[in-house]
Amino acid sequence: MLMIKPYLHVKKIKGKGRGVFTRADIPARTVVEVSPVLVLSKKDTKYVDKTLLHNYIFLWGERSTRTCLALGYCSLYNHSYDPNCIYEMDFEKEVMRIITRRKIKKGEELLINYNGDVHDHAPMWFPVRNSGKR
Repeated sequence: MLMIKPYLHVKKIKGKGRGVFTRADIPARTVVEVSPVLVLSKKDTKYVDKTLLHNYIFLWGERSTRTCLALGYCSLYNHSYDPNCIYEMDFEKEVMRIITRRKIKKGEELLINYNGDVHDHAPMWFPVRNSGKR
């Protein structure tokens, strides 16, 4: 099941790549996306880790022993240590959900913490800019 709210869109950001933005105000605790994932084997992950896709995969499973590639916009949300969205993983249904943490204003970028927990400020594998975004 793929669901992306119609007011979301992807746009390029100078010096940052692409990001997900909204064309409308979004209330807190709104599910804005539900995307299926492709669960990768350990062997597949070893290959993917040597490619550009390494920056777009997520750890997967109860013990984070596998990885997945999320379809939809999931892999395009930028990182922040103070994100306005969270992501949830449903291992049984093999989907990821993006949910707003607070009200998001029209034109604002939607951000997630790549560590999976909004309180986890562990270092990223890339330089984090002052804004907290990648």
